[in-house]
Amino acid sequence: MRFFKSVNIDFIRNRYKFFVVSGLLFLVTIGAFIYRSGPNYGIDFTGGILMQISFQDKVVLQDVRKAVEESGIGSFELQSSGNLIIIRAKKNLKSQEEFEDSVKSSIRSKFPDNPFNIERVEYVGPTVGEYISKQAIYVFLFAFLGMIIYIAFRFKSSLWGLASIVGIIHDVVISLGFVILVNKEINITVIAALLTVAGYSINDTIVLFDRIKENLRLLGKEDFATLINKSINEVLVRTVVTSLTVFIVACSLFFLGGEVIHTFAYIMVIGTVLGVFSTIFICVSLVYEWETRKSKRLKNAIKQGVVRSK
Repeated sequence: MRFFKSVNIDFIRNRYKFFVVSGLLFLVTIGAFIYRSGPNYGIDFTGGILMQISFQDKVVLQDVRKAVEESGIGSFELQSSGNLIIIRAKKNLKSQEEFEDSVKSSIRSKFPDNPFNIERVEYVGPTVGEYISKQAIYVFLFAFLGMIIYIAFRFKSSLWGLASIVGIIHDVVISLGFVILVNKEINITVIAALLTVAGYSINDTIVLFDRIKENLRLLGKEDFATLINKSINEVLVRTVVTSLTVFIVACSLFFLGGEVIHTFAYIMVIGTVLGVFSTIFICVSLVYEWETRKSKRLKNAIKQGVVRSK
């Protein structure tokens, strides 16, 4: 920690370089969208078939996954609770009868000494997926609106709120782009992960904005760029320690958490890095750009006699 106490990095001077990095990340996102022909929506959005199986003896989830894969079903989700297994697959893979027959045949072959019963087979229609899609959009819109209002009220400036939202959109869109890039399914877990990234990003931004506002009050006579750099360096320890902790946990979940939480952890690994990046190099830099240009316009107006100096 002694190292960070002596650091005095000029973040503002290099802001344009990081704007370029951000632009390249957006290009990767657009390229992934085009390459994959859009998102790969999961059963939550497309509708599908659900099968609930009860085994006599407890089974290993990974063995069930292999059995379902061998049945020719490539896109599915598994849930387990004791001897109970729930399989969900996209509706466009097979009909309900074909799905049931192929899964039963494959599982019977994989577990010949473990009898099982098919407790239910249900079809989840596309109307459910459409409803979930709309609700997901509403969640993001209301979350963004609430954050803008909160930050505008807290910092007494809508500009700071808008800069924060730009940072959140930056993190969420690029995180989603990396999900599309590796062709992972977009489901409710992905939505939950993206909202978590948004919350993490805004928390980091508010901490830094708080420090800048405090230094504006205490050191208002200093150059704005110097004040911002000072504020960033002051919270650098907190940012590094917090982000590194979250990053390590996310990596642990990604490598050791299993298939069910794999996508969530993947998004959190990316989102943690993007959250720090956007806070320091996007949100604060946008505020600096706006405030300095507004100050220049005001000075020019005073020189031209359009506005009187106070």
